[in-house]
Amino acid sequence: MTARVDLLQRAPRLKRMLKSRLFQPALQLVTLFFFTVAILTGLVGTSAGSHNFGIVFVWIVWWALLIIILVPVTGRFWCTVCPIPAPGEWLQRRGIVRKTPGKLRTLHKRWPKRLKNMWLQNFGFLTVASFSAIILTRPQISAWVLLALILAAVALSVLYDNRVFCRYVCPVGGFIGLYSMLSPLELRVLDCKTCQDHTAKDCVVGNERGYGCPWLVYPGKLERNTYCGLCFECLKTCPKDNITLNWRPVGTDLTVGKEHRLDEAYKAFIMLGCALMYSAVLLGPWGWLKSWANLDTLAHWVLYTAGLWAVNLLVLPGLFGLVALIARKITGGQISRREIFVAYTYTLVPLGLAAWIAFSIGFVFTNGSYALAVISDPFGWGWNLFGTANTQWAPLGANLVGLLQTGVLTAGLLFAVQTAYRIARQQTSDYNRAFMAVLPVTSFLTVMTLGFLWLYLG
Repeated sequence: MTARVDLLQRAPRLKRMLKSRLFQPALQLVTLFFFTVAILTGLVGTSAGSHNFGIVFVWIVWWALLIIILVPVTGRFWCTVCPIPAPGEWLQRRGIVRKTPGKLRTLHKRWPKRLKNMWLQNFGFLTVASFSAIILTRPQISAWVLLALILAAVALSVLYDNRVFCRYVCPVGGFIGLYSMLSPLELRVLDCKTCQDHTAKDCVVGNERGYGCPWLVYPGKLERNTYCGLCFECLKTCPKDNITLNWRPVGTDLTVGKEHRLDEAYKAFIMLGCALMYSAVLLGPWGWLKSWANLDTLAHWVLYTAGLWAVNLLVLPGLFGLVALIARKITGGQISRREIFVAYTYTLVPLGLAAWIAFSIGFVFTNGSYALAVISDPFGWGWNLFGTANTQWAPLGANLVGLLQTGVLTAGLLFAVQTAYRIARQQTSDYNRAFMAVLPVTSFLTVMTLGFLWLYLG
């Protein structure tokens, strides 16, 4: 049994705070304020991205906090405080803090069964990635994208019960869910049998203390972090006090359960491939590639987008599929090609997160100093609210960035190789065969890591 620490048992005050109905909306109101400022500054502020709050604080400050700290440490905690679904959820519930009796106010449509997966999130992320160079540099475009997300969340909240936007549509939520499997933080039940014996299922249907799970999850069978948004409604509603928050070994979810799925596998490819393409465009030596991504001409942008989609949906999966077939043959070939392919893609999760952290370190350390000036003059209108408006741009930690990137990528590679061996041991009881099966997978992981290091270090 994997060692876990019950945080709520050790910290009763934390438990009381998480059970409070004020906890989540209070944090959402704070993030909604900054989200609104980001949209307004994008729409009516300066068109210079490096001097616009919407660009600097969303795509530099927020992104750094999310990918370097929040996701690796707290998993889906950003989903707890995310402002995007909040207005729609409050409309459904007819309130912000108190538990409103009665059904949710929606049209009660049924979400299509064939869309109960990550595919919409996968294609949504690729679509946003196709315009990423434009979104990152043009404040108005960035603002419209943020506004479109919140309007989409509201529209879906009118049509469907609960958070179908977060569960099945949000392009950010998809990759947070994937990488939350690495997080040492998990919400779980204390005893599965208690859930089985309790027929009322308050955590699903809700009661006077809280709502049924907005993420459409049954906590009694929760084995992985991927689809739990840490809203803590189940903690509020459980009459058996059977929900807790654990601190556990990193990456526990990667080899747990039988829910390994093709849509999640492709999310792993998309995140790794986009990290590679972003690095090539924004940090690589090819100025023409950056121009193509930045829509210098429509023809060039179409070629760039076609390459982006091909790398993520065809090239990387195709190469990895060959590697997985070799590993399957070594372990005896008793597992289907699809199963072995999907199983080994979870080795890309630690490497992919490491690649995004390394990319973000370079991007944030280079551009982070813009935040000091922008916080005093968010619209670029000549304000100096906190006396920092005249702060000059200067890259941070120039001598440190390469070392940090190398360390992060090396750690990601080692963790990925360890995960590959754990997966191989699930396929065969023979230690030697498991070791040999890991070699082709390790070769793929190593080549990808060297590619990132070459882009970052030259």
